[in-house]
Amino acid sequence: MKPGEVLAVLEKAGELIEVSGKVSDEALADIAYESGKVTKNAVFVAACGANADGHDFIPEALKKGASLVLCEKRDAYEVYKAAYPERCFALAGSSRRALALASAAFFGYPAEKLTLIGLTGTKGKTSTSFMIKSLLEAAGHPTGLIGTTGIYYGTQYEYIDNSTPESFELHRIFAAMVQSGIRYCVMEVSSQSLKLERVYGLRFDTAVFTNLSKDHIGKGEHADFEEYFACKKKLFSMCENAVLNADSDRIGDIRDILTTHHTPFITYSTQDPTADFYGSDEKFYMENGDMKTEYTLTHKGVRQRVTVGVPGRFSVYNSLCAVSVLSLQGIPCEAVLPALETVHVIGRNELVKHPKCPFPVMIDYAHNALSLQSLFDAVRAYKPRHIVCVFGCGGNRSRVRRFDMGEIAGKNADLSVITSDNPRFEDLDAIFADILTGIAKTEGAYAVIKNRADAIRYALEHASRGDIVLLVGKGQQLFEEIGNVKYPFDERQVVKDYYDAL
Repeated sequence: MKPGEVLAVLEKAGELIEVSGKVSDEALADIAYESGKVTKNAVFVAACGANADGHDFIPEALKKGASLVLCEKRDAYEVYKAAYPERCFALAGSSRRALALASAAFFGYPAEKLTLIGLTGTKGKTSTSFMIKSLLEAAGHPTGLIGTTGIYYGTQYEYIDNSTPESFELHRIFAAMVQSGIRYCVMEVSSQSLKLERVYGLRFDTAVFTNLSKDHIGKGEHADFEEYFACKKKLFSMCENAVLNADSDRIGDIRDILTTHHTPFITYSTQDPTADFYGSDEKFYMENGDMKTEYTLTHKGVRQRVTVGVPGRFSVYNSLCAVSVLSLQGIPCEAVLPALETVHVIGRNELVKHPKCPFPVMIDYAHNALSLQSLFDAVRAYKPRHIVCVFGCGGNRSRVRRFDMGEIAGKNADLSVITSDNPRFEDLDAIFADILTGIAKTEGAYAVIKNRADAIRYALEHASRGDIVLLVGKGQQLFEEIGNVKYPFDERQVVKDYYDAL
């Protein structure tokens, strides 16, 4: 692909405003949206980020040999085209839309060779994505996944910082999936990705709405709840079909969008028997150190009992959603329900099992007040004798989160073990002080143990049959971030080593 072809793509999409300088006839080497990754004969896309403005790094990109610079600020465009008259600049309506369009073309439009299933909502996206992937693969369809816990396809795994990567990374991943024989891709579509045009130009076969509550509101995220919801709604003008949680607030707004675009949709529910997929008669219990979840699924008048391998009341919702999505692919319930019994979600209500452990040990990514309270509510349905919760709070993050999590843990756990969780550049004692301010509002028992591995061992020593131990905050992470170094750390291995040594 050559720079001129990129410009043609932008012009066809109505995104190109003006071009200056000579357009190189050399083949493009790459596309970069970070100046540090620019190589000779690459396109550099100058976009505005939360902490930096890409337009400020245009000279660096030119010095490294960028053959084409795409930008969206008229003043920057005028300044640089005058300063570098021999170089090629293009002014676009939006740098992020331009990046998405150019990336799709650069990789040969791989998304068009995949059946895309996109999930948005405040909670449930990660677990439901894994369920959908598991069910599709059980039905014989090679499936990739992009989400909070990383990228999965075939035997490949890649860690990512954002639930939904930048558009260039997305199309790179799509291309790799297609090359590997993947035909379905299940992906979390975050509100930030919709706001920042990371999924611009994609067409989803199925869009999923899980639920809605206040989250991701504040500096660097969304200005308020209405903007947060407005971003999520964008997904439903980008799809061929939709699956909706009929029990969620604001569901009428989503229906209105779908109706306007004449997009068919189906619903799932645990409250409305008229939903297309209805779950009822839930049962949650512990058995031999395991946590069991069962319910009755009703679809088109047929009732059948379902067992889900992931514990928690929300697993009923998530599995209903997954089965609904499969139905839109022409795959009946009977073909996939057995796979729900063995479904495994990394870092989300993930059970760590060991023959010597007489009680459930659960790893979960809960790292704010909303998700922590939701986790306690979920495990309480199993009527544990005691709940032991190991948790901390990340450094260089909101202090308010620490107060709130401390208070919630104090109110809900019989024993809270406060420990390290990615302190980054903050002092652990300062983080602990904030957490303890929240716990002090309760009568909850607690212990403070700085080393996270020691804290986990302490929790296992102080739990017994009938209890549940929660290891909260790390989820899928296999590291502990101290300063700017990520040290290898796997909670699963800590549990295994503890019981192996007994």
